[in-house]
Amino acid sequence: MDIRPIRTDADYEWALAEVEHYFEHEPEPGTPEADRFDVLSDLIEAYENRHWPIDAPTPVEALRTFMDARGFTQGDLAVLLGSKSRASEILGSQRQLSLEMIRQITSSWHIPADVLIGAGKHSDAA
Repeated sequence: MDIRPIRTDADYEWALAEVEHYFEHEPEPGTPEADRFDVLSDLIEAYENRHWPIDAPTPVEALRTFMDARGFTQGDLAVLLGSKSRASEILGSQRQLSLEMIRQITSSWHIPADVLIGAGKHSDAA
């Protein structure tokens, strides 16, 4: 298997060129070509994560993205939370989501609670 570490941008470009043809001619699972594709893809992902990491969204960013994707408005959030001002404060990053709000949103809109809890990132507000 002709594979090498990806340490430089040139190595990265080489790996991208190597996997490119697999997108047009997908290898059969369990073949050496499929194994090569998997290994190269993992190396590419590791290099990208190391050089161009993407932070997880804050709970408010995640909520906004979900609402945009579903066509929900601030008014829809206000109905769900029972208060126009509360919805405005949440989306304006002036108020953090409470546990009860997270429960309401998770139950009604099926957004995973861990996304709204944010693993230490509670809002855009300082």
